[in-house]
Amino acid sequence: MDDEAKLRAARNEALFRKVNEAIERGVWPGEQDQPVRFRCECARVDCNEAVELTPREYERVRQHPRWFVAVPGHFQPEIERIVERTASHILVEKIEESGAVASALDPRS
Repeated sequence: MDDEAKLRAARNEALFRKVNEAIERGVWPGEQDQPVRFRCECARVDCNEAVELTPREYERVRQHPRWFVAVPGHFQPEIERIVERTASHILVEKIEESGAVASALDPRS
């Protein structure tokens, strides 16, 4: 994967993260422990898969500007490392230039 492809992937992931931020904002008070379908935050532009997490679980991911949630099998070792695996999703951390882009595009930073 060349540098331009890595940057494009990081921008795509940041866009999916913005979608998930909107989903999280739409959760009613008191529903933080109810499962919600969040968008897979992988770099694949054509990905339409969802990851079920509670808003509280998603908030844990969002505590780190370089962390993203994805479905198993959507891992890209050129731009990320796996932080955690579960049966339903993987938690990845963007590395190197992709990590810098993820941090720069984090709406919470």
